Amino acid sequence: MTTTAATEETRTPAFEDGRVVSIAGPVIDAEFPPHALPEINHAVEFDLELDGTNHTITAEVAQQIGEGRVRCICMQPTDGLVRGAVVRNLGRGITVPVGNAVLGHVFNVLGKPLDTDSIGQPDDHWEIHRNPPAFDQLEPRALMFETGIKVVDLLEPYVQGGKIGLFGGAGVGKTVIIQEMIHRVAQEHGGVSVFAGVGERTREGTDMWLEMQESGVIDKAALVYGQMDEPRASVCAWAWPH
Repeated sequence: MTTTAATEETRTPAFEDGRVVSIAGPVIDAEFPPHALPEINHAVEFDLELDGTNHTITAEVAQQIGEGRVRCICMQPTDGLVRGAVVRNLGRGITVPVGNAVLGHVFNVLGKPLDTDSIGQPDDHWEIHRNPPAFDQLEPRALMFETGIKVVDLLEPYVQGGKIGLFGGAGVGKTVIIQEMIHRVAQEHGGVSVFAGVGERTREGTDMWLEMQESGVIDKAALVYGQMDEPRASVCAWAWPH
């Protein structure tokens, strides 16, 4: 009896399926058994059929609303979804590939490459919601981020780990500055960059992709786009892993 009980305690529990009970655009409510409720920020999946084609949709749990129900935000359009569809609890958050294999490629919110069929074998997959670094790993001092661009370092120096905002109309050089900073980080500091396009127009995303190829900095950067024609959750979710 003791051995059996110990085995049952250490066994990984199976994640039970739920059902869609409400649909409001990209927001759905799903009902699960009370003892198998998905955690907040965990991912769920369900299948739908549209124009004779099956699609797998990924959603993220945003709220537990009681009575065994969770409110989820879908990362893809829900056209064709019906109530009663089976919802699979993945038991983890949305994951994206990490490592040198991602450099030089464009990805969507789910970490799938948009410029090629496969990027090869990445080093690992990390969840987009991760714990912050331990306190003893933080740098208490404010350090300057040396861009190598004289007018920036002299008049408006950036802080390492800080936030930078570039405001301007069309054709004033925002993309040029971004590309130059990516180039400097790669050449002067031996680093890499991740560009997250939140609400990118398809034309703008394509233009940046081509310009970065021409300038030779694409091999030191990874581009991730949440485009304007996608659900708002898909657009905003890119801010989390970056």
